[in-house]
Amino acid sequence: MSNEIEIGRGKRGRRAYSFDDIAVVPSRRTRDPKDVSVGWQIDAYHFDLPIVAAPMDSVMTPDSAVALGRFGGLGVLDLEGLWTRYESPEPLLAEIAALPVGEATHRMQEIYSEPIKPELITQRLKEIRSAGVTVAGALTPQRTQEFYKTVVDAGVDLFVIRGTTVSAEHVSGNAEPLNLKRFIYELDVPVVVGGASTYTAALHLMRTGAAGVLVGFGGGAAHTTRVSLGIHAPMATSVADVAAARRDYLDESGGRYVHVIADGGVGHSGDIVKAVACGADAVMLGAALARAAEAPGKGFHWGPEAHHPQLPRGERVEVGTVGTLEEILFGPGKQADGTLNLVGALRRAMATTGYSDLKEFQRVEVVVSPYQPR
Repeated sequence: MSNEIEIGRGKRGRRAYSFDDIAVVPSRRTRDPKDVSVGWQIDAYHFDLPIVAAPMDSVMTPDSAVALGRFGGLGVLDLEGLWTRYESPEPLLAEIAALPVGEATHRMQEIYSEPIKPELITQRLKEIRSAGVTVAGALTPQRTQEFYKTVVDAGVDLFVIRGTTVSAEHVSGNAEPLNLKRFIYELDVPVVVGGASTYTAALHLMRTGAAGVLVGFGGGAAHTTRVSLGIHAPMATSVADVAAARRDYLDESGGRYVHVIADGGVGHSGDIVKAVACGADAVMLGAALARAAEAPGKGFHWGPEAHHPQLPRGERVEVGTVGTLEEILFGPGKQADGTLNLVGALRRAMATTGYSDLKEFQRVEVVVSPYQPR
């Protein structure tokens, strides 16, 4: 049955769903939450939590990446952020948090105009490595050719190529595009790449040899892509479509499993639950972790789209502070709004619906919800 809707006589559109549009359904079995496993593994790296911190300056510092790693998650440092542009970025982070609304974008453009310093990339990654946790750093596709050797030489374990959207077939008449398939083949470390939001785009990224695909486009709390460019991909449908691409690529490749990571629209615990239910192996969190007392954004949250020099497609948003990083991950919860004890909520949802691990939970029944939960 087709879910296409007639927009007008000359245009049809497919109905797509956000996480707010769906809900998971209990089965005939329930479990004890203590018996539920939320661990996952990508390549040789195992994590106790299916939580990846977004490479955003309001979320990640070398210290917070270490802290999240020790809790069992994965912190990804933005290698084009303030930590690789300035020796001591703390005063600038505080300044950004204190900026008046009308001045924030312009001042951020000025601050981020400072060149990236390769020696600081090396220094920051070595700081994380010295703590004994998995080391991950992110570059945009536009900067990958310039800095990837510095990143790999610094000893990164997982390399993330993250943009608003990343395709395996970028066409340019002005410069030679990044050849993802050749690039990933030549690297000695697993690569996670995205965002992608459709079956076809994700399948092509999987064929490049990527170990994981980030799913999302303009759905984060600090994005204004839908307003600026008119482009948006509702996350429940996007994750389900990319999970279908993973299934088909598994058959096509003779058993090569590519991990699906939901990136955007997962700001509350219920969103994490529904992302896994739609097929995600893990989630990449921005706003959810920016609410931590230790977060460098000090209650504010922004991504690289907010300070683009020509066309900002994001903004600095106030997300507030709800608790420590440990409380956000493991509780105890102090309010019933899905901002604290994210891992406990995921465990309880899996236990309530009768599933013992994440891969099993990807098979949970999902319905289109008749109401908005928030």
